[in-house]
Amino acid sequence: MAILIIVITVLCLVLAVLFMNVKASFLIAGYNTMSAAQRIQYDIVALSKFLGKIMFAISGSLLLLVLGVIFNSNSLLAISTILLIAISLLAVIRTTTGNRFKADADST
Repeated sequence: MAILIIVITVLCLVLAVLFMNVKASFLIAGYNTMSAAQRIQYDIVALSKFLGKIMFAISGSLLLLVLGVIFNSNSLLAISTILLIAISLLAVIRTTTGNRFKADADST
């Protein structure tokens, strides 16, 4: 089980680096299905960097999960689970409230 979590953690780290370098914007749900006119309404650089930070945070939580499995520590397992849920909820709230990732009117 620890091997599978390590593989997933490494995958999340790779995705985090790709998002931080704005190389994986095609993986953002819904973005690649938008028309060109809709895409220019969003600041893809800011959104990609935000998702990169979220992926780094998830990777850290998964690392705690790996340590919890390796050391058979229920407290580490609980902390990592709570962190994963909290990070996910905060990311959803942050992306869906307000117009944080809308492009400025001056830049379009």
